[in-house]
Amino acid sequence: MSKPDELLVDIAAMVESEQSNQMSLTVVVQGAVITGRLAPESVWRQRVAEVLAHSERLGPFSALFSSAGPDTRPPQRKGPPTHLYFHVAKILQGSIGLPETGGMYRVAIEDVGAWTVGDFSYSDR
Repeated sequence: MSKPDELLVDIAAMVESEQSNQMSLTVVVQGAVITGRLAPESVWRQRVAEVLAHSERLGPFSALFSSAGPDTRPPQRKGPPTHLYFHVAKILQGSIGLPETGGMYRVAIEDVGAWTVGDFSYSDR
């Protein structure tokens, strides 16, 4: 098990403290390049819950992500963050980003092999 990058943990902690939700980041995880903006876990969970709630087949899963009730709130984390929560994020595949509209990704910090501040642009050119 690798030791997570301390600077990346500090960035995640600052985002979690909700001091800023504008941090763009690009990470490499097991060969995949993910680029997008970080969000606090609570914001990420709520957005995922909203998307799932609108799905006929996946609606029941929305409660797992929702913070609407006391039984569905995520547990309070102790210690440093262990994951990055991306929203409006894309997996870069050649010169295009998937999905086109951006997605919601949860990435274990310990799995990040490389990273850079900012997000990459992509085009169909």
